[in-house]
Amino acid sequence: MKISLNWLKKYVDVKVSDEELVRLIGARLVEVEGVIDESHKYDKIYVVRVETAEKIPETHLTLCQIDVGGEELVQVVCGAPNVREGMLAAWIAPGATVPASVHEDAPFVIGKRKMLGKYESNGMLAGADELDFGDDHSGIVEIDPMIAEPGELLADVFGLDDSILEIENKSLTHRPDCFGLIGFAREVHGILGNEGKFSAPELEEEILGEASHDLGLSVEISDSRICERYTAIALAKHGEIKKKYLTFIDTILAKSGMRPVDPIVDATNYLMLLTGQPLHAFDYDKFVAVSGGEAAKVVVRLAKEGEKLELLDGREVELVGNDIVICSGEVPVALAGAMGGKSTEIDEMTRNVILESATFSLYNLRKTQMKHGIFSEAITRFTKGQAPNQTLLVAEACARMLKDGFRVAEVIDNYPQETRVGEVKILVSEINGLLGTEYSKELIVRTLESVNFEVMAEGEILRVSAPAWRTDIRIPEDVIEEVGRLLGYDNIVPTLPLHGTPNQNRMWELKTQVRDIMSSFGANEVLTYSFVSEKLFEKAGLSKKNAYRIVNSISPELQYVRQSIVPSLLDKAYVNQKIPYDQFALFEINKVYQKKWGMNEENVPVEKMRMGFVLAERKGVGAAYYKARKFVDELLRELGISAEYVSITREYDSSTSEYVLGMPFEKKRAAEILVSGERIGVVGEFKNSVRHNFKLAEYLAGFELDFDRVLELGRMKKVGKFGFKEKIDETVTTMESYAETLEKMQAKYPEAEISAVSIYQPEGAEAKNITFHIEKS
Repeated sequence: MKISLNWLKKYVDVKVSDEELVRLIGARLVEVEGVIDESHKYDKIYVVRVETAEKIPETHLTLCQIDVGGEELVQVVCGAPNVREGMLAAWIAPGATVPASVHEDAPFVIGKRKMLGKYESNGMLAGADELDFGDDHSGIVEIDPMIAEPGELLADVFGLDDSILEIENKSLTHRPDCFGLIGFAREVHGILGNEGKFSAPELEEEILGEASHDLGLSVEISDSRICERYTAIALAKHGEIKKKYLTFIDTILAKSGMRPVDPIVDATNYLMLLTGQPLHAFDYDKFVAVSGGEAAKVVVRLAKEGEKLELLDGREVELVGNDIVICSGEVPVALAGAMGGKSTEIDEMTRNVILESATFSLYNLRKTQMKHGIFSEAITRFTKGQAPNQTLLVAEACARMLKDGFRVAEVIDNYPQETRVGEVKILVSEINGLLGTEYSKELIVRTLESVNFEVMAEGEILRVSAPAWRTDIRIPEDVIEEVGRLLGYDNIVPTLPLHGTPNQNRMWELKTQVRDIMSSFGANEVLTYSFVSEKLFEKAGLSKKNAYRIVNSISPELQYVRQSIVPSLLDKAYVNQKIPYDQFALFEINKVYQKKWGMNEENVPVEKMRMGFVLAERKGVGAAYYKARKFVDELLRELGISAEYVSITREYDSSTSEYVLGMPFEKKRAAEILVSGERIGVVGEFKNSVRHNFKLAEYLAGFELDFDRVLELGRMKKVGKFGFKEKIDETVTTMESYAETLEKMQAKYPEAEISAVSIYQPEGAEAKNITFHIEKS
């Protein structure tokens, strides 16, 4: 996402330098990936008046005399068909760089030259494409004489002396309101500590006037879960709004990475950039014709498998049951939230329009985005979870922008279940206690109100109501985070916590000990995603019925939560064997989830700790089972656990992973690991089908342990009071024997483990240097 600082400053009173502003935004709101300096991009480009325009015979060229604001006219040869006497244009003076080429390897600098061998041309009159305002090359831009005079810098007229912030979108995933300039400016208003509530005139309620009701329009939502709110406004043409002049909107669209198209589409795109609310415009008459009816009936529903739709980009897509479609009656005409359809496209013949302003299920749209490869500005915003509060306000704002050419014929706002804002009750002392601050009640209230929170103070109790667009504010900690963020975490004085000896984290201690043991055996620890693909289940021969499916997965390859560690290790074993490594052992300690374990008291899936291990060799000797079992034996021995191994006699239940913890072992070449008759894991060789699926060598085995049970059964080494050992090296210079020196070191550190690292005695010297490694709790 790109944010123009000049545009931002139209809404926020900024009293700090641009550098400080960027720093504050990065520290308190969102990661700023970069700042594009456009302060000199439009240097030496002026507004000029064409005083004379004479056609050069037998050419398409025009010889122009232009008023550049000085005493003398300047001659320019122009090839544009729309150049004429009296118009205001943009002149790139000799020595200036063409803006569209600024970021190229060899920027194009305009000079003086003779055309046709005899007509001197000083600089050039520029088109929109040369000014980097889109790709229109049909003519030169014309400037409204009401806003500029000859001799003015183009940058001064349109605010082009600018810096563009490049925002990292992922860091704003939870803040859909900030995907519009107004929402972003609101946050900056609060971050800067500006007084009063933030307001934006474009979103103030304003009466549109009585609708004429001469264009029929209705809206039907099949399921409010896929569309919370759908606002539609029918506009009837009553005048011309053909584009004539270069506008501020053109420059904003260009700075934001979009291109101007036509007045209607430009208005919808501009308001999306301004408010974060995507809009779409349908040709009303085409919309009606598709269904063959007499009036426009908008239906929002899920697609039917196999339905097809031609999109605006010319692609025909086959729809799936997850896609949300906008229909004219029963006929799909748009892929909701993603892209409009070709059949209802706005063009130069459009007379009547339907404006759409709606919210759609982010979960459905994320799947649609991946399925059809659509990454438009609109779907980027919808997949963040747009709040439904402003659909009508933004649609009305768009209608006002188009009022010179269209009047309002009908307004429909279908909002089946209005979203209610909850209240959070919190004490001032709770805020300061968690943040470690001493903020006054007045400062906290003022800070929250600056970003449009409603705060009722009753003594030290604050009753906080978040604005409708802040759907992420639900619990007291959310409010505390807002206060800390807006006032700056960097302003919190760091202090060490006051507490006694912390409780030991026995699981952490066990992991540390096991990592050390396994590393000493030559095994390598890896960390893999807890999210896995359906394909991984298929390759491992496991059923996905016992796995949780992620509704809003970040990728089609990460749609399930894993129920076992081993399949992920097999996947990584293939990568390592391909490098190639001829022999290696991989292990991982991590959490797994299975449906059969149910939910915990917080109504979230029960999680269990597992340790997985895979051994792979190209030319292994003997049975791989016994080599993997040797790792288990030695590990459990180090942990003080005595285990026995029994053959697997029961059938493997692939639908529930009930027997072997969800692992693809060959039953006849695997064994249960039992401790006092209780199974804590399984070790064995993998099925041939699994080995072939992962393209691994024949010598392959592994194990998986119930790490929670190992924690209960194991004997861990004693560690220090803070959960770790203090490790130091100490060098002693001595003339005594090693045994005498070691005895003294043991007396000095009675509770420590001491071992010699090195002994060095220079040639001819009587003394020697002995370095000891000391581990003490």
